[in-house]
Amino acid sequence: MTDPSQRLSRAKAAKKDEFYTQLPDIERELRHYREHFRGKVVYCNCDDPRVSNFFKYFSYNFERLGLKRLITTCYKSQHRDLFSQNDSERAISLEYTGMKDPNGRVPDPEDIGIRLLDGDGDFRSVESIELLEEADIVVTNPPFSLFREYVSQLIEHGKQFLIIGHQNALKYKEIFPLLQEDRLWLGYGFPGMATHFYSQYEDTATATDRREGMIRISGVHWFTNLEHNKRHEDLVLYRSYSPEEYPTYDNFDAIEVGKTKDIPGDYDGVMGVPVTFMDKYNPDQFEIVGISQSWGGAATKVYPRQVQVSANGERKEVTKLNDGPALKVESPPARKTYYIVGDEYFVQLYARIFIRRKGAD
Repeated sequence: MTDPSQRLSRAKAAKKDEFYTQLPDIERELRHYREHFRGKVVYCNCDDPRVSNFFKYFSYNFERLGLKRLITTCYKSQHRDLFSQNDSERAISLEYTGMKDPNGRVPDPEDIGIRLLDGDGDFRSVESIELLEEADIVVTNPPFSLFREYVSQLIEHGKQFLIIGHQNALKYKEIFPLLQEDRLWLGYGFPGMATHFYSQYEDTATATDRREGMIRISGVHWFTNLEHNKRHEDLVLYRSYSPEEYPTYDNFDAIEVGKTKDIPGDYDGVMGVPVTFMDKYNPDQFEIVGISQSWGGAATKVYPRQVQVSANGERKEVTKLNDGPALKVESPPARKTYYIVGDEYFVQLYARIFIRRKGAD
């Protein structure tokens, strides 16, 4: 079976990243934000109301949440059949204000009144932006391949939002500064940071969900600027610092902390932590100092060309050591890729976010 991350990469490359979110995942996350929705206009701008579980959630909980209005728009080529390839279908919009049928139930979208859009329904279109201006909160699962542009639009228009994205977005040049400036943060998240979506481009059966048309994506998360309690929970720090356990990077002025749970509670300097730390980030407890991406500007040195020795012994000249945090080692590590610069040996780590404890001198 193809690795899920490879499927996601192929989907992004082909711009086929229409992943349909399951209702239980929406219900699990949205229950933490109910106080934000009273009297608000909610806009789901990547959602066909005929198949969207976001529309289902908000329409069925319209009165309980105290919504003022619900708007959905859909990019062209969507259809009740999730796997339709009918490219001639028009983009649509629907506005719901809480109407019920004679039996007190939410009517079908067709009965509420589906409106054909003049354009293609893209979130960047004039029609979609006009509706965005009417909204208070945007909630949806936007195309992963357009995540940078999607978030930038929300920030530009000053909207509150709760959207789904991949954790790789935390490292984007356009996204990380928003995290650092406390203008965007993570929500409660999916169990195990993975979930199943319905996908219109590939049928996938997994060990945990055998339904046809399901695809499992790891590393997904909710991104938001809505306040919630989790992001103010202190991370318990039970480890103590020692130079042996927490080596200093050779090219960044920070110590390496390989796991979030191992952050030392008595270290006052800058620490490099995995990107997954953001799931535990409390702005009252930590300060985000920077990131190890090349565009971050925090590197203290630049390496000349290196010899990369792969785990199987293959050698080639590269410049990869400049792409992330490096640790100097005394001797070549066994069964692991390493780098040679002159007569020194290095290993390179995955991207790190640099943090400091609040209150540290």
